[in-house]
Parts: sequence; structure tokens; C-alpha cells
Amino acid sequence: MLCTPAVTLAKSGREALDMLRANRFDIILADMPSLNDIAERDDEGMGRVVRHAEGALVVAMAGGASVTAAVSAMRSGAHDYVTKPIAGPTLATRIGELAQRHGRPRSLGLDTSLPQAVPDFAGFVGASNAMQFIYEQIGRVATSSAPVFITGESGTGKDVCAEALHSQGPRSGKRFVAINCAAIPRDLMESELFGVARGAFTGAHEDRKGAAELADGGTLFLDEIGEMDLSLQSKLLRFLQTGTISRVGEASMRKVDVRVICATNRNPLQMITERKFREDLFYRLHVLPIHLPPLRQRPTDIMVLARHFLERYAREEHKAFGGFSNEASQQLTAADWPGNVRQLQNLVRRIVVMFDGGEIDIGMLNAADIESQAFAPVEAPAPRAETRRAILPMWQQEQKIIEDAIAAFSGNISMAAAALEISPSTIYRKRQSWAEMQKAG
Repeated sequence: MLCTPAVTLAKSGREALDMLRANRFDIILADMPSLNDIAERDDEGMGRVVRHAEGALVVAMAGGASVTAAVSAMRSGAHDYVTKPIAGPTLATRIGELAQRHGRPRSLGLDTSLPQAVPDFAGFVGASNAMQFIYEQIGRVATSSAPVFITGESGTGKDVCAEALHSQGPRSGKRFVAINCAAIPRDLMESELFGVARGAFTGAHEDRKGAAELADGGTLFLDEIGEMDLSLQSKLLRFLQTGTISRVGEASMRKVDVRVICATNRNPLQMITERKFREDLFYRLHVLPIHLPPLRQRPTDIMVLARHFLERYAREEHKAFGGFSNEASQQLTAADWPGNVRQLQNLVRRIVVMFDGGEIDIGMLNAADIESQAFAPVEAPAPRAETRRAILPMWQQEQKIIEDAIAAFSGNISMAAAALEISPSTIYRKRQSWAEMQKAG
């Protein structure tokens, strides 16, 4: 039985800080204009609230869908940003999503359970609270024709989510057409998306439908939407506004009825501030958001998935395996899985191919786990007495400190930045420079 939560109201930012110093709260709804009395800059008030929040979920609020305000709030460490006015049930849903994402639904007294635990759902496998919440979201969102914006790290199953939304909705009898915006050259992307008329360019010998036209009546899935060229983003926006397309080399307009689902593993607000993604397109697409949790945030699903993949690939390879030993299961559950479900899937398949059968033990697991070996530090020979202790370069030490902080906050860069007392933009900039250094090396 859930108890009625206590609500405390602060009339100013200064009063809010006094309350935060004296008490602990589970959820903080921070009205950004009300924090002006404790701020000299736009983001300073929110930053002071976050520093005194002591683990509470912080939701920033303001009147108007301003990307600048949203980015400012998230940089300061807020978990989410909502615009006023917002309906009570909608706000409760957003808070429930945040609690699931950060692993705190029970501590906040939120009843997010379904009538019965579902071990798998429309291509997904997992019975954790986090996945139960995703199944419920998909069930509610699938019936609508509004655009869906899926976010999540690589390997979390964004394509599976998109197909589930299609199969569970009223358009399931029509086509589901997926297009990967990162895999198609920019000069070909428009014709792939909207089609091409005969004679539009050399080699266009006949009329050809694009993905939008092929999906007419069904669902169009735009994977890695953040990689789409800005000039094509404007044409996509016009399509979303008018419901019409024009093939490349054709002047006439064609009416197309599709439900658009998009996905990205990047931070869309960060892309907007970097002028890589149109703000107006974001708000046109970001109607029904779904965030897929990384595998490390739902450890109870790891062995469920591992056994599922083992059974599947053993059947394909005509081999007999007796499951995982206790030691192997413990090692799998304790791993971070930066590649998420896809990494676990590849590991299990590699084990099945490499070995003939039997119980999977630690030796078999380590032999097949080439990803961990690729990133493991190479053991150096024992140093001589006169050899000095090796010292890592400053940038490597800095990288370890920042990545450890991000891991401590379950991937929340805003919270990690607040703990390190630096800006989230600094973390994004340094990560980009580290990636460039690794490529150069």
C-alpha cells in the first residue's frame, strides 16, 4: 500500500536552499524563474539546487519549450526539463520514467509494476522493472499515430523498440520501412528517403519510390536521425508538417500517410546546441519520447538474456550446452556491458561457435570475451629495483577520473559534471578530443 507523499513548497530560491540544507527530498520540481534570487547567471540557480539535492530527482520547469533553457538546466545537473503548464498525470509519468531510468522507483514509493511480470515482449527479452516499464510504454504509445523519439546507447534495442511499436499498433498490417541515416551517403540520402523521378540524374532510368512512399499507410523508422544532413532535415520537417513529398527531379507533390519513428544514441539537446540538429525538427519529432535503459542498469536481465541467446544459437549450431556455471554467471552479471545487449549476444554466439557443448565455465567465457581483452591493460614485466613507477600522461589520468565519475552516476553526464564541479559541455568536448586522439594513434 502506497502512502501519500508529503509536498513542501518554497516561494523563492533562497527559501528552497534553506529547506534543502535542513531536509532531504526524493523529488525536486524546480521552477527556473523562481531561482533568480540566488543566481547571477541563468544556470547558476539550478546548479546550486542540484548541489544541495543529495541524490533527489531534479526536474526543471519553465514556461515555454526553450531549448536554451532545457540545455542550461541539464548542464546544471537536472535530470529532466518540462514546460508549464503540464498535466498532473503527464508529470507523474515523466517522474516514473526518471525513477526507472535511475533505478529508484521503489525508494520513491512509485508503483510501476504491471499486473504480471512479462519475461519478453514483441522481440524484447527481460523481466526487470525497467523493462516492464518499457513494455507498458510501448503498449500505450503504439496506439497513437504521433511521432516517437527513441533514445538509448548503442546496442540497447532501439530498432527492436521501433518494430514493437509498429507491430502493436493499428498500422501493423502495413509496411514497416527502416532507413539508417548513418549508413547512406549524404548525396544519396534524399533519393533514398523521398524517391527519384526518371531522368533526374545520370543512371535514373526509371521512377523509384523512396522509403517514405514505400511506408505509405505504415511506419517509417529513421534510425540514427542525428546523422542526417541539415539541408535534408529542413525537407523532412516540411514533410512532417504537410504530409507531402516530392521525388528528386519531380515538381509535383505526393500525399503520404506514415507514422514516423526516429532513434539516436546521441544527446539531441547537445546536437542542437552544436547546430547539428534543427530545434524545430526536434520538437516536431519529440512528441512521444522513449528512453531505453542500458544493460548495466538492469542486471537481473543479464542471465535471462544470456540463456535466451545460448538456447537460440545452440539450436542453430546443433550443439548441446548445459547452461552457465555459477562463476560464469557471476562474472556476466558483474560486467559493465558498454555494448549492451548486442555485446552480450555476440559473446554468447562466439562461445557456441568456439566450443562443442557442456556447461559454460569461466575459462570458456574468458576465451570468447575478445572485447574485454581488447581493452584490458597489457601486463608489463616486473620492474627492476631502479625502475621508476610508470606515470600516465595527464590526459589519460583526466579521462579515467571523468569516466569513473560518469560510471558512478550510471551514465548521467550532468550529474557527473556537477560532482566534478565542471560543465557537462566540458565532458562532451574532452570525450570528442579523446576519440580524435585514439583515431590519430
